[in-house]
Amino acid sequence: MKKIKIIVDYKGFFGSKQKSLIYRGGMDLGHLVRLFNYKGFDVEILNFSDIDFVKIKQESPFVIYTSSEDFGGFYKSFIEDIILSLEDAGVTCLPSYNYLRAHNNKVYMELLRRSRNFEELSSISSRVFGSFEELKNTTQEFKFPVVIKPASGAMSRGVSIAYNYDELLKKTQKISSTRNIIFDLKDRLRKLKYGDRYVPESLNRSKFIVQNFIPNLNNDWKVLVYGNKLFVLYRGNRENDFRASGSGKFIFRKDIPEGILDYAYSIMKKFDVPNISLDIGFDGKQFHTLEFQFLYFGTTTLEKSPFYFEKNGNSWDIVDKSLCLEEVYVESIVHYLREK
Repeated sequence: MKKIKIIVDYKGFFGSKQKSLIYRGGMDLGHLVRLFNYKGFDVEILNFSDIDFVKIKQESPFVIYTSSEDFGGFYKSFIEDIILSLEDAGVTCLPSYNYLRAHNNKVYMELLRRSRNFEELSSISSRVFGSFEELKNTTQEFKFPVVIKPASGAMSRGVSIAYNYDELLKKTQKISSTRNIIFDLKDRLRKLKYGDRYVPESLNRSKFIVQNFIPNLNNDWKVLVYGNKLFVLYRGNRENDFRASGSGKFIFRKDIPEGILDYAYSIMKKFDVPNISLDIGFDGKQFHTLEFQFLYFGTTTLEKSPFYFEKNGNSWDIVDKSLCLEEVYVESIVHYLREK
């Protein structure tokens, strides 16, 4: 019997779920275990701090795990340590560490876009910076307008647009700020003590992204891909704004752009993951993947959708039925593993 380890956080929670029994309590673990058992898998629930690396390497199970969006990212940093160590020991984690690293880390997400070099992702061109000074010192020119994004944040928080270089400097200086009264005072004292022999730390070391602006987008499409099932949500832009995330203008529509399902499905297959969340723009001619996420993403699009799209050979069927998150999630994991 194949083994699956489910790694939960220090609260005993796994994953994200909009309609969880406990507020922000994640999926129903008991239901997950029953579903995996029914599919022929032996399941063990572990905490990150309780993992026996020698034993788990000998058992050679598949590992699924939760992420975290804790303030400051302290616990997520610990999760990253564990998952990276498991992969280093030869354990198969779903998704892999690279994709965990991209969670709530848009800088690494953009680096993944660049390194994977998939044609479906190529319409977005991003530059990443680790400090405001790196932006100021760059010799490369920008084609305005450009979109500015902080490394983390949901619902378009901190995302803005710059129409010229002065706006770019002003807005990136703000979102990259890392001011700390005590630290900055000590650093100034070092400068007074050592003079030109000391270069002060930057006051703006919060990483950020500058990317090309895609015109003619009045909305985007949130697409959740779980194996061969796709859930699609129309999201209209905010009033007098280019951002759709967080607008509240959400509609479940069956009249979606032709080709968007194949486009989203191909991205999931190329990343080689069991499920993925995509923010897709369509300008009337071309699709643009604005953002992507591999775990711990919002599940409202699945949980509230009265229908879904299911791949049937080379075509798609519309199924008028609401589905259970846990069942869809388990089905996507099992389907993925059986294809391997």
